[in-house]
Amino acid sequence: MTRTLKIAHLYGNLMNTYGDNGNLLMLEYEAKQQDVNVETELVSVGDEFDPNKYDLVFFGGGQDYEQKIVARDIQLKKEALTSYIENYGVTIGICGGFQLLGKYYINAAGERLEGIGALDHYTLNQDNNRFIGDIVIENERFGQTYYGYENHNGRTFLGENTQALGKVVTGFGNNGEDQTEGVMYKNTFGSYFHGPLLVRNDQLTKEIVALAIQNMDARLAKENQTTEA
Repeated sequence: MTRTLKIAHLYGNLMNTYGDNGNLLMLEYEAKQQDVNVETELVSVGDEFDPNKYDLVFFGGGQDYEQKIVARDIQLKKEALTSYIENYGVTIGICGGFQLLGKYYINAAGERLEGIGALDHYTLNQDNNRFIGDIVIENERFGQTYYGYENHNGRTFLGENTQALGKVVTGFGNNGEDQTEGVMYKNTFGSYFHGPLLVRNDQLTKEIVALAIQNMDARLAKENQTTEA
């Protein structure tokens, strides 16, 4: 049987700034190193999201105009995406994608955009300021150090039910105050890292792909049982 990792590229035609689609290329490369094929499908405005169909979801960042469009549409996918995340579906959210997985985001114009609340964090804006520059963080879960570049107006604050992707060694991180960067919850990972994140940190790519392959194998086993029945 052909082993194919199925990736949902969430709003990939709208949320694709800073070259972060390079993360998809890195995921595909690492999967092929494990003799696994990759099939990526765009899930965008007006499309349904099937939480049982995919092994990995990638949700990139975008400008405020596109993010407003996505914030409205994603409410229709809220229940399915939350179910996917709660059932240990592997998810990667970068910048705007990271923000919209949380409760809400106050953009640069002061407008409140509702997230899906699948993760316990919220994002405020800054007046005439952005967090820009190189950043280094240390990840406790995998015992790894990640390097990246941040460029964001948002200040994200994590709730009690989540942990940071890493502790800031150099840079601003989520909010410039508490030394957190990004988020981890079950098999969901969020970050402000551009560069892109996974291209610069292949060790994190390996961890994420390994989790996604576990989900893929479980999905294939379930599909085989259904076929045999």
